[in-house]
Amino acid sequence: MRTIVITGASSGIGLAAARDLAARGDQVVVVGRDPRRLGAAMTAIRAAATGPEPQEFRADFESLAQVRTLAGHLLTAYPVIDVLANNAGGMLRAYRKTVDGLEATVASNHLAPFLLTNLLRDALRGGRVVNTSSRAHRRATVDPDDFAGDPASWDKWRSYGASKAANILFTAEAARRWPDILSVAFHPGVVRTNFGVGPVTRAFFRVNPFLTSAEKAGELLTWLATAPAEELRNGAYYVGHRVVAPDERLADPGLAARLWDSSAEATAA
Repeated sequence: MRTIVITGASSGIGLAAARDLAARGDQVVVVGRDPRRLGAAMTAIRAAATGPEPQEFRADFESLAQVRTLAGHLLTAYPVIDVLANNAGGMLRAYRKTVDGLEATVASNHLAPFLLTNLLRDALRGGRVVNTSSRAHRRATVDPDDFAGDPASWDKWRSYGASKAANILFTAEAARRWPDILSVAFHPGVVRTNFGVGPVTRAFFRVNPFLTSAEKAGELLTWLATAPAEELRNGAYYVGHRVVAPDERLADPGLAARLWDSSAEATAA
């Protein structure tokens, strides 16, 4: 039995994977933000469970203080964590700064999971970290020296893409710094979920029949969380079940190291 923590599991990919893993008999620990959606998700996950009672925690990843509180609760309850799936994240309609003075997209999609993973590092020894990224990383440039952003030039797709690029850089650098933890990132496909902002974008992602289903994307997350370690490549970026080279700009270990150091400074990790 594995202890698997999944963030952003109130819907979509995270919920699908949580159901799958609970049905396999694993100890599934779900993290969500919205109490109504989290409650509905837990009903479905508990109905699927064949092993230990699935557990839930609430945290808003736009608040580093809440991430720290979450980590404390997790470490108290689970001194050994086999898998951390950093799946929480999303896209904003407009520029917003968090209580910590950070642009909210990079805060919730990169800095919060970076901090959470660092805080859980000892509990994860011998385990693995699975980071949900996206092909959208090809649309943007990562600036390790600026996590506040510029409201005048802010663009939702560029900001989202930069945060997904940061997920890939974090994965690669974690593999170098923490060889005792298997770290992978993946593109789940363009998934048919309640993703995006605005009615047009949301409608596209919710009903388009040509997009990947949340269940299929959840199966990929489940595979990355449970496949034998020797079948996976540490630090790699997966599209489907294959290792794929991300944008060539992300192959720079110097950039990954700079991002790690600036992220640690920004989060006091």
